[in-house]
Amino acid sequence: MNQFVRNMLLAVMVLGTVMLQGCATRVKASLLQNPPPAEAFSSFARIQIKPVVAADGKKINVKAMAKIQQNIEKDMATQLASWNQRPENGRSLVITPVVEELEFTRTASRVFFGPMAGSSGVLLRLQIRDTDGKEIANPEFFQRADAWAAGFVLGVHDNIMLTRIANLASRYVIANFSQAVGGPTGADTRAIN
Repeated sequence: MNQFVRNMLLAVMVLGTVMLQGCATRVKASLLQNPPPAEAFSSFARIQIKPVVAADGKKINVKAMAKIQQNIEKDMATQLASWNQRPENGRSLVITPVVEELEFTRTASRVFFGPMAGSSGVLLRLQIRDTDGKEIANPEFFQRADAWAAGFVLGVHDNIMLTRIANLASRYVIANFSQAVGGPTGADTRAIN
């Protein structure tokens, strides 16, 4: 085998390794299924959802957090309006969405680098407490946009990932209103830490 062929094979192997390493997201979940909250959310006459925040010490893409916030507000607007019309019972629930981790590949990177830009991933936690600070639930939610799928549609999957994470969190709140049942995290076995 001549030197040119050897160099070409080496270059292909290095490129392949780089592409595969860039594909996986480091964002991981810890559960497949969230446990039920301490009690059904209907026990609380008022339910407030605070704005999405980044976990302490994390620098999270502000536009991505705004997209998650927008989708949670859209998903929950009708339900919250209805729930908060019930008679007062002196109990309130405060829900704070916290983005714990986010790897978000922007559209420009997808256009120029495709799958080599890597996968996107997000881990969101809902801190659900009563007004005394007692924890009622602390569910986590996970979503990712695989590099290859996102690469071929120029970042659409990356943006849809943000919608899916908001939908999962909203469905958890809605599902646990009447009775405490828990709900899926959105993770699969590949995503578990």
